[in-house]
Amino acid sequence: MSPAASPPGPRGIDNNLTHYGDRGFAAYLRRSFTKSMGYTENSLARPTVGIVTSESGFNNCHRQMPELVRAVERGVLLAGGLPVAFPTISLGEPFLYPTSMKFRNLMAMDVEEMIRAQPVDSVVLVGGCDKTVPAQLMGAFSVDKPAVQLVTGPMMTGSYHGERLGACTDCRRFWGRYRAGDVSIEQIGAVEGNLATTSGTCAVMGTASTMACLAEALGVSLPGTAAIPNVHADRLRAGENSGALAVELARTGVPPSAVVTEESVVNALRVLLATGGSTNAVIHLTAMARRLGLGFGARELNELSDTTPVLVDLKPSGEHYMEDFHRAGGVPAVFRELGELMNLDCPTVTGRTWRDILADTDPWRDERVVRPLGAPVSPVGGIVSLAGNLAPSGAILKRSAADARLFESEGRAVVFESLADLAERIDAPDLDVEPGDFLVLKNAGPVAEAMPEAGYIPIPKVLAEKGVKDMVRMSDARMSGTAYGTIVLHIAPEAAVGGPLALVRDGDRIRLSVRDRSLELLVSAAELERRRAQWAPPTPATPERGYARLYREHVLQADQGCDFDFCLPVAAEV
Repeated sequence: MSPAASPPGPRGIDNNLTHYGDRGFAAYLRRSFTKSMGYTENSLARPTVGIVTSESGFNNCHRQMPELVRAVERGVLLAGGLPVAFPTISLGEPFLYPTSMKFRNLMAMDVEEMIRAQPVDSVVLVGGCDKTVPAQLMGAFSVDKPAVQLVTGPMMTGSYHGERLGACTDCRRFWGRYRAGDVSIEQIGAVEGNLATTSGTCAVMGTASTMACLAEALGVSLPGTAAIPNVHADRLRAGENSGALAVELARTGVPPSAVVTEESVVNALRVLLATGGSTNAVIHLTAMARRLGLGFGARELNELSDTTPVLVDLKPSGEHYMEDFHRAGGVPAVFRELGELMNLDCPTVTGRTWRDILADTDPWRDERVVRPLGAPVSPVGGIVSLAGNLAPSGAILKRSAADARLFESEGRAVVFESLADLAERIDAPDLDVEPGDFLVLKNAGPVAEAMPEAGYIPIPKVLAEKGVKDMVRMSDARMSGTAYGTIVLHIAPEAAVGGPLALVRDGDRIRLSVRDRSLELLVSAAELERRRAQWAPPTPATPERGYARLYREHVLQADQGCDFDFCLPVAAEV
């Protein structure tokens, strides 16, 4: 067979030939240079499996990735494929300025274009840290080439003075105690060295772990693999099995769009709610689903939340850690306990339905970690969507990690106009604030500041020192999935584009009702119109170019997944 011929089934190294105006020459030249890397004809005749890697010296979550990638390569080879690893950018949550969220869409574009451009029949997406999994899946969904998601897995816990610790819920708990004066500078330093003691993602049900569980629930990763600790031998076996599966997918050609359906998106939402998962997952799942022309709204989220109990007793909504969740049975245990609430006949990337998978899965679970349906952590789901004149396009509250005593409340607004204003005044000794007030942060949304995890507004020092642990806080920002508190997030439209949040002033009254799913600014319409006439949008401090300019001009609001408008399917509504 000539180099330019198109073999049936996988095309391997002859995929996506470079344009020279002569396909035969393009195939001949590619094979010539491929052979310079030592490949044999036997290797080049196999299905090509791309391994999308995201290793970086600035990403602690991915420190074990070289070993994991070798396991994937082993699985591909044993199944008769040719593994070829290639890098994309890496998003290490604590290392990126101003926030990793700004670069999620950049990574999604990187993943999409490299899968689209390079000669691969299928891919294994290897990543873990918060924005990495959604970025990889957004890109892969847009290409719609066979793909398997493999997560790096969570850290193991550490300890301090006999107390078990895990990043990063315990990070925040100890920092709050330090701010309140209960923990010394020496103690916080010692805690710092014991919070994250292994490679892997955060040890609790933060965003990284939540997205791993959602990928499994969507059916795009191997069942039972989301919660395997990073340093566990099962993680490497998951890598080998993912590589073998990718070879099978290369041969069958089953794309993500044949696996991810409206029903599997509902499954993912149920798992999000039942695990007490991260609020960030609402944004990410929205963006991922929209890449395939799917989606869900606030009403659907709330209906599912009201009928899905929180079953998983993990921090920040409970007491345990991801390693406990793995030992307790992981995502399959949640599917089994939710039973017919789930769409068990949804396909998965394995070619088997969830009903088939559960029939072959050990039914044992640790009921201390994955509670029975009749004895849940909470009878209703972890997240609710709010709306009202302060959030016309919606807002989010994680009720499973909040103080229910504040769910029906009204308070005086204490307003911070920006992140800089918040940093300057939150600990001021003369800050006019009381425990019943509502802290309001503006101009921290997608357009203004790329939506950092600043929604976890600290308790003002004057109140923390008096023992105040929680109060109502609200903003157009996000918060870490590891955080807790009565915090209203993702208010849309954001202040920077003229949303009603921009019009809130010190002393205004705001009413929060979780029961009614409402967030109301108690100011007359006439007064709000007067304020709007005086409002002007903020402008960047310095002229923007390159990606920063592209981001600001094209990012969508939180209720639309903060994706870029030009990355949606042509038929999708922006």
